[in-house]
Amino acid sequence: MSVQATPIAFYDQPHQFLPLTPAGHHLDELGRMARPVIEASLRLQAATNEETRSQLRELTRAMNSYYSNRIEGQSTHPVHIAQALRQDFSDKPDVAKRQRLALAHIEAESELEALLVHAAAHPSVRQQHPDAGDAAHAVALQSEMLVKAHDLLYSRLSQEDRSSEDGLVIVPGQLRQQDVAVQRHQPPIAHAVPRFLRAADDAYAKPWALESFLVAAACQHHRMLWVHPFIDGNGRACRLQLHGAMHHLTRGLWSVNRGLARRQDEYYLRLSEADMPRHGDLDGRGNLSERMLVEWCRFFIGVCKDQVDFMTQVLDLARIKEHIAALIVFRAHTAKELRPNAGDYRKELILPLQHVMIAGPVSRGDFVQMTGLGERTGRKALKAMLDDGLLQSDSPKGQVRIGLPLDALSMLFPRLYPEAGAVVLD
Repeated sequence: MSVQATPIAFYDQPHQFLPLTPAGHHLDELGRMARPVIEASLRLQAATNEETRSQLRELTRAMNSYYSNRIEGQSTHPVHIAQALRQDFSDKPDVAKRQRLALAHIEAESELEALLVHAAAHPSVRQQHPDAGDAAHAVALQSEMLVKAHDLLYSRLSQEDRSSEDGLVIVPGQLRQQDVAVQRHQPPIAHAVPRFLRAADDAYAKPWALESFLVAAACQHHRMLWVHPFIDGNGRACRLQLHGAMHHLTRGLWSVNRGLARRQDEYYLRLSEADMPRHGDLDGRGNLSERMLVEWCRFFIGVCKDQVDFMTQVLDLARIKEHIAALIVFRAHTAKELRPNAGDYRKELILPLQHVMIAGPVSRGDFVQMTGLGERTGRKALKAMLDDGLLQSDSPKGQVRIGLPLDALSMLFPRLYPEAGAVVLD
């Protein structure tokens, strides 16, 4: 991105970024593509127990931060993100700066989710949209929420941490005051940005059927990136809003950011193609290409389907049982130089750990009893898993629930977050 004194192109009227959604027959086709994503997502919301789902949401939140920043070329190793969550920052300035950015993203995402729930429940919104789903859709794609996402992220950073590559200071939530060029794309002139945002709100901030909402979210994501409302941080803010908008569907159990990052080159290509002007009379009736907007939507829905299908496989009960068994056996046979408490891991731990993962928390006494081990041996094994983070508890005598430490993910959920197991080089 560069500041542009004289615009290459001149966009100042909202008709210049039409169409905002594909025409009826394309919308119907895309809705049919989206239906399996909706159905699989709803089924996934019932997978395992609430405590396990809660742990997965926190893991996904860290993944979202990692993958969104990786898309921007500023990724932070998952180990460093985990350390930042414990307020443990590197003594290397560049690493610590990226840690602070990752932590700001995680906190902003959590606050944005809560804000969207609160906004959708506001009496004025519910009076206009009595159905909770309609109310959520009506507020999720508002440009106001995009501005808020940008504000929530960058207000958590110091002025030094939110200076752009061009030396400009990013003001949280402030629409840009300068004309800019983004590679080959020329966004609207600065003073016209609010005009474009109002037009986007008229098109997107309204109730949608679930299938159509997925299409609307894809379109809004592209058009907001096309408008480029902020001097910098547009990609991160748009992906934050996209996550918040889709949270009622994903429930934090699968990550759009993961899918986009794993197909990053195609992500950029499809976004760029959807910037193109109309290709003749058979390419819609707007200024921009309807055909390329449809292709972007197909790509986006495909990414969503890949991610929800993958997470469905990850949470398959039979697979979970197999992976827990493999993890316990592996740790029991790990050399003591690498894992001093390896001798406390026994095959008898497999069944109770499977139970906690699938059914939910249990008392410490019940966990030990399920192992079938003697009291002392069972307690040592329980302590080993608590020390390693495979189990968690809120108090020294409280119930135990599943934990998802980074060093166990490669065996518990292969391919979910492989970067977490990579060697830390910086």
